[in-house]
Amino acid sequence: MHKTKIALAAVIWLVLLTTGVLIWKYLIQPGRKAAEENAQKTRDSQVLQETQGTSRFSTEIAIGTDSFSGYALFRTPEFESELAKFGIRAQMVDDNADYINRLKGLETGKLQMALFPIDSLIKASATLSRLPATVIAIIDVSHGADAMVASKVRFPSENLDALNSPETKFVLVGDSPSETMTRMMMDDFDVRKMGQDPFVRVASPEAILDIYKKATPSSPEVYVTWEPYVSKLLENDGLYVIHDSSKGGNIVDSLVVSRDFLLKHEDQVEQVLESYFQTLYAYRDQEKLKKWIELDAKKSGLKLSEAQQKTFSDRLVKGIQWRNTQENFVHFGLRGGSLVHIEDTIRRVTTVLKGSSTIANDPTGGKPSNLFFDKPLRNLQAKDFHPGGQEEKVREEIEFKTLDEKGWSGLVPVGTLNVPELSFARGNATLTEVSRSILDELAGKLRTWPRFYLMIRGNASKVGNIEANEILAAQRAAAALEYLQSQGIPTQRMRATRGEISGATSVTFQVGELPY
Repeated sequence: MHKTKIALAAVIWLVLLTTGVLIWKYLIQPGRKAAEENAQKTRDSQVLQETQGTSRFSTEIAIGTDSFSGYALFRTPEFESELAKFGIRAQMVDDNADYINRLKGLETGKLQMALFPIDSLIKASATLSRLPATVIAIIDVSHGADAMVASKVRFPSENLDALNSPETKFVLVGDSPSETMTRMMMDDFDVRKMGQDPFVRVASPEAILDIYKKATPSSPEVYVTWEPYVSKLLENDGLYVIHDSSKGGNIVDSLVVSRDFLLKHEDQVEQVLESYFQTLYAYRDQEKLKKWIELDAKKSGLKLSEAQQKTFSDRLVKGIQWRNTQENFVHFGLRGGSLVHIEDTIRRVTTVLKGSSTIANDPTGGKPSNLFFDKPLRNLQAKDFHPGGQEEKVREEIEFKTLDEKGWSGLVPVGTLNVPELSFARGNATLTEVSRSILDELAGKLRTWPRFYLMIRGNASKVGNIEANEILAAQRAAAALEYLQSQGIPTQRMRATRGEISGATSVTFQVGELPY
């Protein structure tokens, strides 16, 4: 019995001793070690703070972007240097053109600013049913960098009327500015014979090239893409540009800011604008701009031959108009000029996207001003900001020359406009309220087409006195012209004539451009 007690006591002491050792090893000793390490980190941190220099950066911002060459100036050393003058460091976040996540990033605070095509911003905002960000500047406008490339065999006429067939198919990247440009062309021109969904949507511009390689010259595909893929397609002499963004399409890229960041850091938003416009001024020399675009394209992984690289940079610099400070003042209505107001751009793009069921609802609620904010630009204007201390030029849209008979007959036809038939009271040329509304819409469209002359043709009826009908047809065309004049469309841009004795009493509208 005594031995049993001794053995039991020994076991208990052994358990206690083992427990103590384990507590020491796994609780007390690690705790002491962690406390010592924390104390050392605190001492190290204090020493670091007492011996470190003063950072030149007081703010870090993340800017959502992608590899599009129009955004190349945001990736320059000059932009980085200009921002540093204000103590700002920018991180470029490439999301491979995932616009929904880009907008979500602005909403959640992962991004403070971002670059957006206007149409993509509208579509992303409609998807979220919210407007977490607003446009503060226009970065560039595509003037040929986006194009529709067609076969000369299948579409021998450069007139867009040639596309008006149920067989025509547009090969393009789905949900891209290319699709928006195509939808706008379909909305503007009379292509009613096309199918309602004439699109072959692919995931990348490389996939467009793959389809092109399998096609024949008589295939009905039209390839809609952007540089450098346009240049790659045009290496084939059997292809040509039937339509591009220089003729219309509202492919506009913008600088967008989170509303939350804007409210809290309005001064820094203005500083980013200043830094960008200074950088743009530094690249006003086209050769310098071309060299950077070529280098930026290589960094993005774009593989081009030496010849393709040169063609790419040449066409891109000609095909994109980067908007300077003064041009932004015009776009935002802060000074006079003929450039399209951003409100008109947003309204026009939204109307087309909604009309084609690309978006279910207008995210602006019918107020385009909900999607842009002009105060940062207004503040720059108020303090007389000029990059490089120099006054920048405003590149106005085309100045329309007064054409003589030979000039009008020498215009290159572009296409027949999709304009509802104007209504007139029987036997006279007085416009009805409905007709004036139609012409108001037409005037808005004409402001977005910087190169087109307008031919207004009054068509005559075969019934009754032919001569009197011809006079009435000419008077109706003249009435339409006079109304468009009252809406600010330049007189020298339009011509009213009598059309054919076709039996119709309508007024038709066709556009043409000067030959190159």
